[in-house]
Amino acid sequence: MNTPDNSQRQAEAAANTRRTVMRLGLGTLGMFAFAFALVPLYEVICEVTGLNGKTAGQYEYVEGDLVADESREIHVRFVTNVNAGMVWEFAADKGGMRVTPGGMHEAIFRAHNPTDRVMVAQTIPSVAPGRAAAFFHKTQCFCFEQQVLQPGESVEMPMRFIVDRDLPGAVTTISLSYTMFDITEQMRNVHGSVSTAAGS
Repeated sequence: MNTPDNSQRQAEAAANTRRTVMRLGLGTLGMFAFAFALVPLYEVICEVTGLNGKTAGQYEYVEGDLVADESREIHVRFVTNVNAGMVWEFAADKGGMRVTPGGMHEAIFRAHNPTDRVMVAQTIPSVAPGRAAAFFHKTQCFCFEQQVLQPGESVEMPMRFIVDRDLPGAVTTISLSYTMFDITEQMRNVHGSVSTAAGS
């Protein structure tokens, strides 16, 4: 037989259990919401800070606004790689160059398709140190579009860039790395043929 004290204790225990279940449920929902928000939040932070070393797209500028800071020199290194399975030859004409912030500069890269088939490539850039990415502006780059090369074809690919005058003074060397990927099969799957992809 339940006494008033026992009934009260049971009611309090049930209320405590409901509160605990509710807290656990809210905590679980909160963790799921945080997990979904984490990726876009990380991408926004990286976009703003350049922490992941990824550069933005084509930089728009006004010719008259280009004023070189002759008091500084930045060493820009060029690093080229091809992804596993990519057979193209890919290199920069120079391993690096010294540039003045605020001025327009140009580097030449070359690619060669040594195979007997049409191939499509996409190049992905990255900048180190990561905090320099927001200050490295590409006005022209082969990485903005896919490269389609015929069998045995070679191509010269200019890249024009500006190192922002606001680049932190502690940064004296920037490494611009390019990794080239073979996307021939992906283009064939999307367009039906590589020749169609080349004309798109």
